[in-house]
Amino acid sequence: MFRKVLVSVAIIIFGLAGVSSASAVEGPVLVFGGTSGTGLATVQYLRAQGVPVTVFVRPTSDTSVLEPLGVKMVVGNALNADDVNAAYDSGSYKVVVSSLGGRRGEPRPDLEGNKNITAGATVFGVKRVIQISSIGAGETREPPGEDDNFMAGVLYMKTLAEDDLIASGLDYTVIRPGGLRRGESTGTGVLQETETMGAIDRQELGRLVVYALDDASTVGRVLFAIDPALPASEE
Repeated sequence: MFRKVLVSVAIIIFGLAGVSSASAVEGPVLVFGGTSGTGLATVQYLRAQGVPVTVFVRPTSDTSVLEPLGVKMVVGNALNADDVNAAYDSGSYKVVVSSLGGRRGEPRPDLEGNKNITAGATVFGVKRVIQISSIGAGETREPPGEDDNFMAGVLYMKTLAEDDLIASGLDYTVIRPGGLRRGESTGTGVLQETETMGAIDRQELGRLVVYALDDASTVGRVLFAIDPALPASEE
């Protein structure tokens, strides 16, 4: 089991000192958004520990980075509920991780994709769900106006997706990372219950996701992921 750091009675910070060679994560694990960024890092750490992983990939995804990892892949579109259900039906999964995101100009899966994932978990009896959201989500519950920027709309969708998961009755953990960077793991990232401005490398966030999967005390929590060793923004 991973080490936890108790900072105070009111605020618990979960720290990841390292990834052990043997995981207590109950596999297989189904990962959405696992071809890049945080999702890929999560897959890499799970496979390093020998956990069976299935990755849901889009038809247009570059899967070359996944092929050496020995994962199973299911092709589909997270915006299509039937595709998501087919992914659940492809195995007997204990845990699902959603790291869905999108690019400008594409239909974004932040809300509808995550709602399909939550609904599928309920139908197929997968109780444990980790959803990667974003710092700033959970605050804006009104649709963005015409003058709002692109990110306002994304955060609104992520807020509704969080609400849907929290209300589902599943054993959820919502993780809201700070500013995401492309560096390597530092081993100093934390999950905490209070929102703090900061940054975290995607690889380090992937390690924290694996940690949360292995720690029952993260169930039913909305946690913020930052790395105190990094500046809040790129220099």
